This record gives sequence, C-alpha cells and structure tokens, in this order.
Amino acid sequence: MTQDEQVELMLDYIMKHCLWQFHSRSWDREKQNAGVLGKTRQLLCGEEVELANPADRCYWADAVVLADAYRTRFSWLQSMKRAEIGALLEALHQRLDYLTITGSLNAELTDQRY
Repeated sequence: MTQDEQVELMLDYIMKHCLWQFHSRSWDREKQNAGVLGKTRQLLCGEEVELANPADRCYWADAVVLADAYRTRFSWLQSMKRAEIGALLEALHQRLDYLTITGSLNAELTDQRY
C-alpha cells in the first residue's frame, strides 16, 4: 500500500468521525489540525506528549481517540518505524489542511466579519 493510499484511509476516518475538523475560521482549523495531528503522531511514535496548557490537553484528548482508532483499524502502522509514521502523519496533515482550509470553497473561513 502506498503512502497516498494510507493517507486517504486515515483522512477518510477523520472526515467521517471527527468533529474537530469543522471550526468556522481558517486559523482555528490550522491550530486544531496541527495540535491534534501533532499529538497523534507523538502517541503513535511512543513519544512523551506535552500537556502544558488547556489547549494541549484538548488536542491530546482528541489525539488519544484518533490514535486508538488508527491502531485498531490500520494494522500496517504496527510495522512502521517512527520516522515512517512521522512522514505519514505529516502527509496527512498537509492533505487535511488542503481539504479543510486552503482548498476549501467555504467563504466563512476567511470572512473578517465572522
């Protein structure tokens, strides 16, 4: 399975099961995507997760659920090295940002009055 196929499977899970992707402003989505996917990467790689502030703890809560779902659904993650998981999550992050922010046709994301 290629990395692109893996990314699409992981993205499909987010799109169908995760409400955190639907913030109403682009900067909120950027922070949320980076926070949740960054902490998901740390969890999947067995790294220590920093929980220094309320935002970190919020992202961590969503990341725990996402990482558990990924481990359950995608057995190929178990055979991947940390660097491979990191690269996969970075590709997922880029794809999610494109679909939910930069490639989105939702005008509310950039409306200054909203």
